[in-house]
Amino acid sequence: MELRTLRYFVAVAEELHFGRAATRLHMSQPPLSRAIKRLEADVGARLFARSPAGVTLTPVGTVLLDEARALLDHFDRVRVRVSAAAGVATLTIGILGDGTDPGVVKLAAAYRRHHPGIDIRVRDTDLTDPTCGLRTGLVDVALTRAPFDETALAVRALRTDPVGVVLRADDPLARREGLRLAELSDRRWFQFPQGTDPIWQSYWNGGSPREGPVVRVVQECLQAVLWNGTVGLAPLGHDLPAELAVVPLIDMPPSRMVAVWNEGDTNPLVRSFIDIAASAYRH
Repeated sequence: MELRTLRYFVAVAEELHFGRAATRLHMSQPPLSRAIKRLEADVGARLFARSPAGVTLTPVGTVLLDEARALLDHFDRVRVRVSAAAGVATLTIGILGDGTDPGVVKLAAAYRRHHPGIDIRVRDTDLTDPTCGLRTGLVDVALTRAPFDETALAVRALRTDPVGVVLRADDPLARREGLRLAELSDRRWFQFPQGTDPIWQSYWNGGSPREGPVVRVVQECLQAVLWNGTVGLAPLGHDLPAELAVVPLIDMPPSRMVAVWNEGDTNPLVRSFIDIAASAYRH
């Protein structure tokens, strides 16, 4: 068995869908399907039960999944130790948003357990760059929120969060259990500075052109709501001051928490970070 084929198998086993696994692996579906069939031939047993609804693991596949994860994890640790011995022992992570998110906390603990000798540097970034400095070489990997321009970047989805509108607590709409974007069409929305990724700006403006004050960081967004009654959007589940309220948006697409790295980056620290992040956010 080749390590690459085991990585293919783990991706299909975790996604339980060949199409999604192929997207995650940045490859087309036919060669992925052929690789899995060759692996089944090597093992001498079916690893997946296939149906129109997708795939499920067979008992043999369940056993192989545990062993494959352990083997790949060991291989990544070997690569990291070799890289560290060669002087590559630093990983710079860009984080956009709340660094106390439970997923980030679990990821930090898990990464320290796997790589206690690695120097982790964290770059907290503002809302004007959803890639957290990845494109400009300031970070090796980013924890951020999609959507944004993904050209030349590799993206791994970690979690999906519903989005709500942040309002002053005394706003009449703040007492509602849910709102639609059309009900906020006459409000002012915060804007990002000129030159900000247009896909990113459009998402946080609810998909329509808006007018309002320009902000760069989360605190400026909250202050714009407090002082000016500006509309702000935020993933649900975040703590807010008592003077503010968040109301779920019924027709707003959810926000995806993602890990992002430069396409083609072979740094084993980055590969290990992505795998550990996927596990930390999954459990």
